[in-house]
Amino acid sequence: MAGLSSSLLQKFQEDGFLVLEGFLSSDECKALQQRIAAIVAEMDVPPHCRTVFSTHEEEQLRAQGASDYFLSSGDKIRFFFEKDVFDERGEFLVPPEKSINKIAHALHAHDPVFKSTTHSPKVQALVRSLGLQKPVVVQSMYIFKQPHIGGEVTPHQDATFLYTEPLGRVVGMWIALEDATLDNSCLWFIPGSHTSGVARRFIRAPGGTSYLGSEPGWDGSLFVPVPVRRGGLVLIHGEVVHKSPQNLSDRSRQAYSFHLMEAEGTVWSPENWLQPTVELPFPPLYT
Repeated sequence: MAGLSSSLLQKFQEDGFLVLEGFLSSDECKALQQRIAAIVAEMDVPPHCRTVFSTHEEEQLRAQGASDYFLSSGDKIRFFFEKDVFDERGEFLVPPEKSINKIAHALHAHDPVFKSTTHSPKVQALVRSLGLQKPVVVQSMYIFKQPHIGGEVTPHQDATFLYTEPLGRVVGMWIALEDATLDNSCLWFIPGSHTSGVARRFIRAPGGTSYLGSEPGWDGSLFVPVPVRRGGLVLIHGEVVHKSPQNLSDRSRQAYSFHLMEAEGTVWSPENWLQPTVELPFPPLYT
């Protein structure tokens, strides 16, 4: 697949997001789904490490923000779960494969199937057309959005968690591995909301994690739904406001997502929760 045309690039720059249908083939989607099923089948997470993933601020600080399992996951493949899937002893109340919220944050580095997709020629061509000279991969995740219990993702900007100076250096690639519809909780965006800076930051310090600033009360009428068919890719500017509601349908909405940063002339904030490590520096996209 060639890079973006000038008209598509302009649309992305104006809206802060862009849908590219048919980015992956059916066989490519199937390969990622089969690989993640094998990873889930081998999952072994002790009860004391079973972390619930939430995007609600208080729950986020209490769960992920205070969990070493989460905070040290930047260079590993780890499992995060939906609410209400454990009993008081941390045992599963539903089949484990139906309990997972996401698998993160270094599939791109440790799994050959996901690494191949992340660094594929079509991804590289797309990123080159965005003008990125030295892009590096900062994180990746497989999102399940389980039937009936797939948790809400509240309105946010990715740069809240992946902050750079200057801004505008982070871009997300969100690939639908199943149809993402209004019924099973597709993404929603506020077009043009990437031009007003970052409302809040999730920071990590020796004393723990906290938020600087607060998320505005975004006007719900400004959000537009963005359905995507299986294999489609959503390009996401790091500062565009987006969300997805809880999945109340009987169909999951699986997706593979990863974030890139232009490393040339960019400072990755030392207060970000996710940091490159000696074992895993942020790998260059162009190999």
